[in-house]
Amino acid sequence: MKLDYELLLVDRHSNAHKSAEYLALNPTGRIPTLIDEGQPIFESSAMCIHLSEKHAEHKLMPALGSTERPLFFQWLAYLNNTLQAELMIRYYPHRHTTDEHAIASVVAAQDLRLAEIFAIINDALADKQYLLGDKISSCDFFLFMLAGWALPTQCSPLSFNHLARYLQRMSLHPTVQSVCATEGVDITAFESYA
Repeated sequence: MKLDYELLLVDRHSNAHKSAEYLALNPTGRIPTLIDEGQPIFESSAMCIHLSEKHAEHKLMPALGSTERPLFFQWLAYLNNTLQAELMIRYYPHRHTTDEHAIASVVAAQDLRLAEIFAIINDALADKQYLLGDKISSCDFFLFMLAGWALPTQCSPLSFNHLARYLQRMSLHPTVQSVCATEGVDITAFESYA
């Protein structure tokens, strides 16, 4: 989008996202938080919708009344409520059991669940360049981020042919490369996929 912004990195190692100052902006204590014109906004999907609507000239969200618009909301909800939620259980299994011995089972179950989710996304990309068709949307950037989180899972998103080709294409997008360079995220696994 090339909008003016100020990036403030949150030091997770010192639990800065649990500080009173951060919690005043985002009571969930999770990252990220967007502050736009003094208004704090949390939840990545809300940020995607807000920025896409506010800067409609960049066409990262289908226009009101278009046939792709409901699909935009469908995929954004699926990514946020299903894929991201299942990834959170996978990486924080201790939050989902009181039995320390069950943690390995929770992780194993989540890997199976994530494989099912990636299979659905893979099938949806069989004849499309992007989630909504031939035009990139905010959903695609969101999916790329989540796919990066999922690389270490037992069934990596790169093990699905359509999804892997899509992720390789996304890894070459200038915005993805810029953000990953800023964040220090290694995307060579996506770039080298053949």
